[in-house]
Amino acid sequence: MAKNINILKYSGSEARFLAHELANLRIKVFHEFPYLYEGNIEYEKKYLETYFKARHSFILVAMDGDKVIGATTAVWANDEEESFKRPLQDFGLNTDEVIYFGESILLPEYRGLGLGKIFMQERENYARSLGFIKILTFCSVERPVDHPLRPLDYRPLDEFWKSRGFIPAPELSTTFSWPDINETQETSKKMNYWLKNI
Repeated sequence: MAKNINILKYSGSEARFLAHELANLRIKVFHEFPYLYEGNIEYEKKYLETYFKARHSFILVAMDGDKVIGATTAVWANDEEESFKRPLQDFGLNTDEVIYFGESILLPEYRGLGLGKIFMQERENYARSLGFIKILTFCSVERPVDHPLRPLDYRPLDEFWKSRGFIPAPELSTTFSWPDINETQETSKKMNYWLKNI
């Protein structure tokens, strides 16, 4: 990892002073495939309030000097919105014992330095520190293999996630909506859950 990258850890509202930088980072990274997200800053700041107001949340920020170059989040499932919690509950999971790994976002020029592994491990460390978490989960967006905006060199992160102990749960999914690139209307996307027991 580059020597001048600093890792900063926050809980809940401690990270609110970075809301603008985190919102911009989300918009930039999620503009790429497979999310193809046409974001706006005000919506992003509102979204981040879920983490800032949560009873149990973790926000890790990677800095290169004074520039935010990456971030990752985790939040207690019971602090998440209903559209996320309900499928887990219908599946028979106790959301009291579940933590949701939100985004792991990193500018392209900083990838391949080992930060993804740090992001995963630090979130798991946080989950274990709470004492009552038994299940880690996150969602990945489902896009067709022949999607016209899929880059020729695109590599899904499935093998990386599996190497960290996560398994896909094909029967467990939800839908989130956002506008794709160059679109103004939101459309629903299928989001697939991955799970890990700790």
